[in-house]
Amino acid sequence: MYLRRSSRPCRPRTVAALLAAAALLVSACSSGGSAETGTGDHAAQAALAALPQATPSALTPYYGQKLSWRSCGVPGFQCATMKAPLDYARPGAGDVRLAVARKKATGKGKPLGSLLVNPGGPGGSAVGYLQQYAGIGYPASVRSRYDMVAVDPRGVARSEPVECLDGRQMDAYTQTDNTPDDSKETSQLVAADKKFANGCGTRSGKLLQHVSTVEAARDMDILRSALGDAKLTYVGASYGTFLGATYAGLFPNRVGRMVLDGAMDPTLTSRRMNLDQTAGFETAFQSFAKDCVRQSDCPLGHKGTSPAQVGRNLSAFFKKLDAQPIPAGDADGRKLGEALATTGVIAAMYDESSWGQLREGLTSAMKEHDGAGLLVLSDSYYERDAGGRYSNLMAANAAVNCLDLPGAFTGPGDVQKALPAFEKASPVFGEGLAWASLNCAYWPVKPTGAPHRIEAKGAAPIVVVGTTRDPATPYRWAQSLSRQLTSARLLTYVGDGHTAYGRGSNCIDSAIDTYLLRGTPPTKGKRCS
Repeated sequence: MYLRRSSRPCRPRTVAALLAAAALLVSACSSGGSAETGTGDHAAQAALAALPQATPSALTPYYGQKLSWRSCGVPGFQCATMKAPLDYARPGAGDVRLAVARKKATGKGKPLGSLLVNPGGPGGSAVGYLQQYAGIGYPASVRSRYDMVAVDPRGVARSEPVECLDGRQMDAYTQTDNTPDDSKETSQLVAADKKFANGCGTRSGKLLQHVSTVEAARDMDILRSALGDAKLTYVGASYGTFLGATYAGLFPNRVGRMVLDGAMDPTLTSRRMNLDQTAGFETAFQSFAKDCVRQSDCPLGHKGTSPAQVGRNLSAFFKKLDAQPIPAGDADGRKLGEALATTGVIAAMYDESSWGQLREGLTSAMKEHDGAGLLVLSDSYYERDAGGRYSNLMAANAAVNCLDLPGAFTGPGDVQKALPAFEKASPVFGEGLAWASLNCAYWPVKPTGAPHRIEAKGAAPIVVVGTTRDPATPYRWAQSLSRQLTSARLLTYVGDGHTAYGRGSNCIDSAIDTYLLRGTPPTKGKRCS
């Protein structure tokens, strides 16, 4: 039950700010794919087919709608509601209402139209991301020329959100033991996944059948038309790259300037994706471990301690928490057990500026038996507020992923067979991430998608950005997507953390800003640090 989101670049780097629009890893977010462990023959996979350029008559009312903008309580921003068909195969069967927000261009130069942004997830609120970061934190040169725009995808946040469990039930779910020691604990894990899935089916009904990435991409084209733009200009991070690439595949001739930062690879099966991400988090942890032992406050070792030993020390601490959770000063009585502690550590892997906070949280937990610091990290990751209320991030994440692709595993037996591969990929996180990948096995709606290539033949140049030590979207995914897209230009950030734009590299930021403002993509093979 981990998220794959963008790390909300350029904001003050508290983990709460970092993760509120950031991303669900392995179990929820990459819950698509077949039970195969390999990537398959990419050349043999079908490419996503472009839709006809002519708008079907049944969709004309949607494409012709006018957005009624209003104040939405955040200074400088306007909000509107857009309608899209619930089922594109049956446009007359009902609508879904989508929340849209914008901030008008602030400069006097020639307007460049709308710039649509998405932070990832799936399940991250694009409207929240726009209002809290992109609309005020993107470079002034970009904001002066573009209307900054966001839409919460169907089933997410303000757009008819998928609902599954209440706050108390979510507290229990997030504390589920993902490293079962016996058949009883395995049964408890399965029961928790079933309860979550059944809750989604009961509370969200028909909507669960229509929250796929393809449908969300088609909604984006309706929004493009409603905004009056001939082409879609777009910046998507993490899962937002899959959403953007899907749009490009469906509507290649309507692609304007498109940046896909922290790219996903649509050719991968779920199990392969989960395994790659597990290795990605191990890579990030190795970087953290090397940095930690150079600091005087590292609780996992000292100068000269190997990363492998740091990992063993952390695993030993997790085992202690599995046997005996520790107090965390929580008003609702939650203690810090292995599950929440692991989530807290993984949360800090998304951005190296969080490593200091992680050291503090680990020190308090390991030496003072105070789990409050790690619990804060975990709660930020799950978007749980002080009142015990959760956003619908986890619900939407699972709903989209379990519909986009078949589940990684069909049952506990599959997970047990795969454990050696996951534990090899990450001695620290492998076991838990393997079991966390089981959730879609019990989903109440059958998947509608499968791994595929995206070529987007005829599209304008698309910039694909990859970070060499990205924990959640490994660099090889960016390489793969850039090879699939016929007009892609790969921009590489040599460094740590999830995504690259707005995270401190002047080289990356300048290349992307130049592309957005002038339409000139980075030079072939450009690498930044």
